[in-house]
Amino acid sequence: MSKFNGLSILLLLVIYLASCKDDSVAQEQPTGSDKAIPVFNQAYNENYDADKISDIIAEAKGAYVLVDPFEDDVHAEVSKIKALGNEVGAYISAGTGENWRSDFDLLKPFLVSQQWGEWDGEYFVDETTTGILPIMKARIDSIASWGCDWVEFDNMDWVYDDDYRSTYGFKVTIAEAEAYIQALCDYTHQKGMKCMAKNRTEGFDGFDGVLYESYSDEKNWWDVEGAKSFIAAGKLVIINHYNESDCDAVYREYMDIYGKDISYICEDANLQRYKHYNKK
Repeated sequence: MSKFNGLSILLLLVIYLASCKDDSVAQEQPTGSDKAIPVFNQAYNENYDADKISDIIAEAKGAYVLVDPFEDDVHAEVSKIKALGNEVGAYISAGTGENWRSDFDLLKPFLVSQQWGEWDGEYFVDETTTGILPIMKARIDSIASWGCDWVEFDNMDWVYDDDYRSTYGFKVTIAEAEAYIQALCDYTHQKGMKCMAKNRTEGFDGFDGVLYESYSDEKNWWDVEGAKSFIAAGKLVIINHYNESDCDAVYREYMDIYGKDISYICEDANLQRYKHYNKK
């Protein structure tokens, strides 16, 4: 074998090994900083099953765990979930009434009469100034008594949608709705818990974190500067991404925008369940 051929083979071998190393790195699951915590979600999903309580108890450690404590006996599991250093968030819908809730009849006078077309059994809040606040505060009282750490306010942005207002005819003004949501967050703080905003930070003060819902065909649609301001303040920012064939790639995209402090959970279309990141 000539010296030239030997060098050529050696060079090809080096290139091959380098390419193998690159492939290995590309396959590694992306990992955030120490501030990017695991996220589990039993409360809601879009396409596949949400996380099961039994799996959460077995797998979640140092995580933000969102549950619907009013569903079945989920509230009875809060202490078990917290045993491994998890913080438990409790889901409530602030902008709609849900006809499967035990307090729905109390809420009905403050809701529109037409069901939300996108979600069966839900009705938008019509007005916020004549009696809905004590009913919602009673929910927060229960959540506090069960030992939860956070309250996550779903549908808190219903009032900004002009199409919804035209279709469903709710009367509440933006100023009234913001005062209502702010009062709920203030009361949550009074009960010793933290407030998780949903899909919006602008217009509110004192929220301790925010969760954004992201879709494969609609990513990063929210107020980017609002999300970045929360991260800069050391607040928990979570992206819950739905129905994705390449969850890792999307997490990398979001870390390119927000840095490695962003927390992330992804509804994996291949696994047909949530995929969790930054697990301890």
